[in-house]
Amino acid sequence: MFINVYTDGGSRGNPGISGYGLVIYDHQNKILYKEGKFLGIKTNNEAEYSGILAALSWIKNHKDLYQISQVNFFADSQLMIRQLQGIYKVKAPTLLPLYAQVQQLLTQISLPTKYTDVRREFNKLADELANQAMDKRF
Repeated sequence: MFINVYTDGGSRGNPGISGYGLVIYDHQNKILYKEGKFLGIKTNNEAEYSGILAALSWIKNHKDLYQISQVNFFADSQLMIRQLQGIYKVKAPTLLPLYAQVQQLLTQISLPTKYTDVRREFNKLADELANQAMDKRF
């Protein structure tokens, strides 16, 4: 089955108080997993990458259970999506290790992936979870 993964990261201050949200849907649009996490002081882009890393870790641990055959990623960070598509190079020193971790996890899960950037209004739940994490600092 394919899954749709929506992630969002935010930072208040950039760098500043940050967090991410992620929502994983099955092929019937049922929520399989959702999470928001406070990250401390990070940049917006670091928070964006942290969200996709958390999603990839979940996928790695649940790939067989849910018989996942393809992953479709959606995020409102055009920079991150274009970097993952290979359109943009990763230049920021703080993002290089995060990008390398993403690539390592992608190799480990070994599934077809697709990356799509979406407008914020199409990523509401992940955005809400990221903001809740920053508000509550959990």
